Amino acid sequence: MPCYHSRMAKQILECTVSKVIQETSDVKTLHIDWPAGIDYDFKTGQFITIYLPADPKTKRAYSLSSCELDRGFFEITIKKMGNFGAKMNEIAQDNMKLMIIPPVGKFTLPEDPKKDIICVAGGSGITPFRGFVRFCNVKRPETKITILYSVRVPEDIIFRDEFQKLGSNPNFKFHVTCTRATPEKGFTGVWDGRHGRVDADYIRQHIRDQANTVFYACGPNELVEFAEKLVVEEMKIPKEQMRTEKWGDIKS
Repeated sequence: MPCYHSRMAKQILECTVSKVIQETSDVKTLHIDWPAGIDYDFKTGQFITIYLPADPKTKRAYSLSSCELDRGFFEITIKKMGNFGAKMNEIAQDNMKLMIIPPVGKFTLPEDPKKDIICVAGGSGITPFRGFVRFCNVKRPETKITILYSVRVPEDIIFRDEFQKLGSNPNFKFHVTCTRATPEKGFTGVWDGRHGRVDADYIRQHIRDQANTVFYACGPNELVEFAEKLVVEEMKIPKEQMRTEKWGDIKS
C-alpha cells in the first residue's frame, strides 16, 4: 500500500481506537491507530478533526495530546463536555472506528529551540502541551518549558503522573493551581499546592528572559482571552510573543 502524507491531499480515513485511557472521572484519552501503510506528516501542537462513520455531519476538532515523534498513532484527550464530548466519553471503547481528517493548525513550537516557553492551560487545555513536552524532552532538551495549569481540584489534573515523571528534565516545570481546593468551597481532600487563578504576578515568577519567551494559552475561550489580557495588556508583552488556541476557534 502506498504511503500518504498529510501535506498532500487531505484524505479522510477510517481509523481504529485501540485503547481508551481514563485520565480523570470525566476525561478520556483515545489511542487511535493509523491505517496500515499510512504515515502522517504533521507538527506537534496541531489538531485533527474526527467524526463517527455513522454520523458524518457531526464533526469535532481536538488538539493532539501526542506528538510528531509518536509514530503509528494519534492520541486525543476528550473531556465530558458539550454534546459531542459527552457522547464520546459514553461510547468510547477499544476497537471502535473513527473517521479522521489529518492534522492541521498553527499552534506549534517556536522554530528557535533557545526560546523559553510558558504555557497557560485550564482543564483539558493541557492536551497540546503534553505533546510539546514529549517532543522537547527528546529533541529539544535545551528548551525551557513551564506549564502553569489551572484546575478546580487535584482530581481534575490530567497527565499528572506523566508530567511528574518528565520532571526529571531540569528545563521542564509543571505547576498546578487549584481554584476550588478549599474547605470553604466544599473541598474535603488534601492540597498543599497553590490556590486561586493564574494572574500576572504568577506568570512573572516563571519568566527567565521576557524578550526571549513565547507565551501560549489553550483551553476554553474565556480562559484563553483572560490569559491573553494578562500577558499582552497587563504585562505589556508584545502580542507577537503570544500564541493562543481557543476551543471555539478550532473549526471542523
